[in-house]
Amino acid sequence: MPTRSLPFLALSVLLLSACGDSADAPDAQGHTVPTSATQKANKAIAGQLPFADDSDFRQARRGLIASDPKLQVLGPEGELIWDMPGFSFIQGEAPASVHPSLWRQASLNNIHGLFRVTPGVYQLRGYDLSNLTIIEGKTGWILVDPLTTKETAARAMAFARQHLGDKPVRAIIFTHSHIDHFGGVLGAVTSEQARKEGIRIIVPEGFMAEATSENVLAGVAMTRRSMFMYGKRLARSERGHVDTGLGKHPPYGSVSLLPPTEIIGRTGQELDIDGVRFVFQYAPESEAPAELTFYLPEKKAFSGAEVVSRNMHNLYTLRGAKVRDALKWVHYIDEMIDLYRDAEVYFASHHWPIWGRENIGHFLESQRDTYKYIHDQTLRLALQGLTPREIAEELELPETLRNTWSSRGYYGTLKHNSKAVYQHYFGWYDGNPANLDPLPPVQAGERYVDLAGGADSMLEKAREAFAEGEYRWVAEMLNHLVFADPDNDDAKALLAEAYDQLGYQSESGPWRDVYLSGAFELRHGGPKKGFSLATARDMIGYIPMPRFLDAMAARLNGPDAAGKHMNVNLVITDLDETYLLTLNNSVMHYRRLPEPEPEADATLKLTHDLYLKMAIGTAGLRDTLFSGDLDIDGSRLDLLRFFSLFEKPTGDFNIVTP
Repeated sequence: MPTRSLPFLALSVLLLSACGDSADAPDAQGHTVPTSATQKANKAIAGQLPFADDSDFRQARRGLIASDPKLQVLGPEGELIWDMPGFSFIQGEAPASVHPSLWRQASLNNIHGLFRVTPGVYQLRGYDLSNLTIIEGKTGWILVDPLTTKETAARAMAFARQHLGDKPVRAIIFTHSHIDHFGGVLGAVTSEQARKEGIRIIVPEGFMAEATSENVLAGVAMTRRSMFMYGKRLARSERGHVDTGLGKHPPYGSVSLLPPTEIIGRTGQELDIDGVRFVFQYAPESEAPAELTFYLPEKKAFSGAEVVSRNMHNLYTLRGAKVRDALKWVHYIDEMIDLYRDAEVYFASHHWPIWGRENIGHFLESQRDTYKYIHDQTLRLALQGLTPREIAEELELPETLRNTWSSRGYYGTLKHNSKAVYQHYFGWYDGNPANLDPLPPVQAGERYVDLAGGADSMLEKAREAFAEGEYRWVAEMLNHLVFADPDNDDAKALLAEAYDQLGYQSESGPWRDVYLSGAFELRHGGPKKGFSLATARDMIGYIPMPRFLDAMAARLNGPDAAGKHMNVNLVITDLDETYLLTLNNSVMHYRRLPEPEPEADATLKLTHDLYLKMAIGTAGLRDTLFSGDLDIDGSRLDLLRFFSLFEKPTGDFNIVTP
């Protein structure tokens, strides 16, 4: 096997696939070898970036107390949800199937264990997608962002106690409303502990609404899309998943939540938490709709939460979310520079810390200016009439930012972030009448295939383009062919090979995973099992009823409901909440009432727990409505017909085929 020389690390070797396949054969999942065009593209990166700079590696290892070489965590059904040894293949120089810059980031994110950041501040890194920070108070611990799942948080806490001693938890800070920063809380403490011991739960204003609404309203589709974004079905190998850029990957285990006891709603707000002085920055609508950062004046240390991180972040995330306001984000980083100018240590919810005022200042300025450049230059080009695709193709960061590792597109990218800025101001329509009402994929695909002279002709043209290394064009052509003829195995095979090469050349972890997941599903089909809310039972119990009813309304099958009219009282007995659900014009509305509407067609009375079981699918609708576990006034059959109009999406829909 020929070696490939990249000046990345001193003693470096190429590894064979983790699945044991030969270097010139597809791996166990069918991913093909990197072509000569891909090898050439990735090799060219070596001379474009400062790979000789090893300061990040020194910082990432600094303060290591202990690591866990056998760090594996099982999920609620005994499945492996976290496996750091599975990433042991990431060592030495980058193989030709991985962008060298992403390989460097993946190598840094492989450095895991318990670290001392500064006296009284510790981090557990590499136990989850995010970091768990422990701050010593006078009588116990203050936890910051207790990871994604109960299982990974429990493992991290056990490791911390093994090396730091067993101290009580006095407070928990959720820096923002994304699930990888609060979902593991019941693995760190129990709800009974929190109640009995008066553990303080401190969150930014708006946290509960944002933490729950996204997951219940759009969570099923987001979770399916996140399987692509994070490479859930990919092997951990040099031709599979290597890293997200932000961390290794999200664990898919049990998630939970505890309600807040204190709210941070303004910048400059101070709290004494177990004898430690905290000064907060309130930063809503930045990286998350509800977010805070904080400073520890006595330690001259600050947490940037996820407002800043060791990569370019997402102004739009590929799993699907509201577009983020780049200017607000810039404002908060600029404010952070003023607020924390005396800081000697920076640490955050992801990646490794930074020490030294000058280093921190450079980092913050480059983060700020990266988002400002994307914002301003996207608008400048849009004002000249360029469309999102044209802007994405033209934009390039200036050299000063381009050569700064923390501004590289490991997670967000310059291309899709510029499109996010465009969308923020102008929406999805680019002004071209041809794009106002385009044909849907299947109809467009059929016409493009016909225009190309048929499937065989289009496939031959795609093979010629593939041989020239024009993988983006191959993907565009064959996507039309696959949607026109999803049983065309030759088209799917070549499209999968093109996706392999696009993935291998991607610096962004999510882009790589999206391409390689597309290739995987073209070869093996979609998932057999969709998303289940059952693993989120400890979180959704805190979701307010109006959010569930909003989600319920969004799942009404409008065509099936045409011509149907019904009013149903829904009484949640143990919450003392009554809602009138009204079906008319193929939409459902709800109103909260002090008492059930006497003229309603039916009244359903049940406990909150039973409602949740119905909502997450652990209690069947028909069996429940005809059981004695609830109280019904009116026709049970009418209620069954009413609730049967609402769909239960499972999140196993196709993405790369019709």
